[in-house]
Amino acid sequence: MRTPGILIFGMVLAPCGWILDLTSTVAPNWRTVHNLANKASDFVVEQGIWDICLTSTTSRSQQCEQQGTDKIYFDSQIIPIAKGMMVASLIVTLLGLAVAIPGVRCWREKPRWMLASLGGLLIFCSGALAIIPIAWYTHILNSINSTYVLRDPNRADDIRVGYCIILGYIGGIMEVLGGFVMFLGICSCCGGRNRGEKPLTNTRRPATDRPTPLPRVNVPRSFSRNTESSVPYSQKSLDDDLDFPRAKPRDRGSVNTSYTGRPYDADL
Repeated sequence: MRTPGILIFGMVLAPCGWILDLTSTVAPNWRTVHNLANKASDFVVEQGIWDICLTSTTSRSQQCEQQGTDKIYFDSQIIPIAKGMMVASLIVTLLGLAVAIPGVRCWREKPRWMLASLGGLLIFCSGALAIIPIAWYTHILNSINSTYVLRDPNRADDIRVGYCIILGYIGGIMEVLGGFVMFLGICSCCGGRNRGEKPLTNTRRPATDRPTPLPRVNVPRSFSRNTESSVPYSQKSLDDDLDFPRAKPRDRGSVNTSYTGRPYDADL
């Protein structure tokens, strides 16, 4: 049996979303701080939830592992929460895939819908675990304190969203969609179309399609036989056409019908 489309959709989106969430978790680019005071105009600070990198827009030099220089940033409430939820999202996604694979495998006649639906539910929850901290971080992006942000009222801070936020959103949405679609297979809806099953059709012909029988005609048993043959030749004409001699009929002799004597015992 071919694997249903909803399971293929979920099993493709879930690993792709997991890879994007992994990149978003590890990479130190949740936000970037530009135009710092007493710094060069091309100096940029890239801040993530695990590390901070100092880089420049005009060169490829980059200095990472700077988390010890910004205790204020890592002491913010959102950072430990985002760490825990992103790691939990990665673990739950792997757990959901491990549960869904035995139910989705295509070498069985029918999928195990309960296992596949349970795996889809776990994948859906993992996507939600990834979206929540990213949305929270984005909401308070400019209010997170840092050593590099001076909060000068006469000078606006140039804080921008990093690419990890974009990747995290996309990965979380992909996991939510894939898990939700897989979970829809827990029940058969629309005649089994959500599971890729063909609806049963009535192969019997309805009673109205039966042909109307012909009326019965009674044929009379008594009829006149025509003694005259319809064949245009006779036995004599056939004998004349033969070109080879025929055997003569045997003479059976004459029978004396006037004899009325009694038979003897020897004749019996």
